[in-house]
Amino acid sequence: MGYAMVMGEALIDLLEADLDGEQIYRQAIGGAPLNVAVGVARLGGSVRYAGALSGDVLGERIAAFLDDAGVDRSGVRRVGVPTTLAVTTFEGAEPTFTFYGEPPSYALLGPDDLDTAAVASASVLYTGSICLLREPFRAAARAAWATAGPIRVFDPNVRPTLLPGAADVDALRDLVEEFFATADLVKLSAADAEVLYGEPDPARAADRIRALGAGAVVVTCGSRGAHVAAADGAAMLPAPSVAAIDATGAGDSVMGALVSRLLAEGRPDGLSDWQRHVRFALAVAGLVCERKGGATAMPTPPELTTRWGALV
Repeated sequence: MGYAMVMGEALIDLLEADLDGEQIYRQAIGGAPLNVAVGVARLGGSVRYAGALSGDVLGERIAAFLDDAGVDRSGVRRVGVPTTLAVTTFEGAEPTFTFYGEPPSYALLGPDDLDTAAVASASVLYTGSICLLREPFRAAARAAWATAGPIRVFDPNVRPTLLPGAADVDALRDLVEEFFATADLVKLSAADAEVLYGEPDPARAADRIRALGAGAVVVTCGSRGAHVAAADGAAMLPAPSVAAIDATGAGDSVMGALVSRLLAEGRPDGLSDWQRHVRFALAVAGLVCERKGGATAMPTPPELTTRWGALV
């Protein structure tokens, strides 16, 4: 088993909560790529994180959290701006994010900070999410993506609050399709597909992305499960029944689980392998939804076995 290189943002989520009838905000370490990195590590995979962390007290907490989770942060650049905050509000279990901090601390990793030899040696390379909206991170991600060797996995992780107009959506679509075209795996949510393509049918969205060149596409659909499309077919897989309290990080846990399977088994042979991996990932996400969200919700194999029994 090799290691995964995970590139992207780390930040602090302020999660809306109720305490004795008073609305408060609970601090949690987050950022979709950080969640993915922690998810892989918790599942037993070796993972290196490449991103920018502030040198402030919140950045120090994120760095300590990565260390405690077993994530190698040798690819981290420390920067002298305040840690970005994501204020998270809820309708039911589904989160909405508003971001504070300019320039964003998470987007300051540039191509000169990238260890391309470490990227080339990785078994899996993950990038995506909101850090791609800003330079210099976008240039670093492009440089990593152009490095031959690893299985490439990508998640657009669309945040509508960062896309105020139609032109912004068009620009994001052009950008993520650049990565879709050479990805071995694209994971996105049904909500992402709606924003990018106005497409409510996950099967049609997956077909459109595969037509661009992606090897396999997984579209998560919340409690309905996930649609998976590969070169030899497609299928809709149901999600396990859970008592969801917080869906923050659920999609990231799907990606973390898929990356962990790619590390353990290499490139899938076809749809049957992808279905097996997605069933596992949905079980991981189901348990995450039953916990307070964010990186701390990512489970370990014993926790999964306790909740679900033997997993295929």
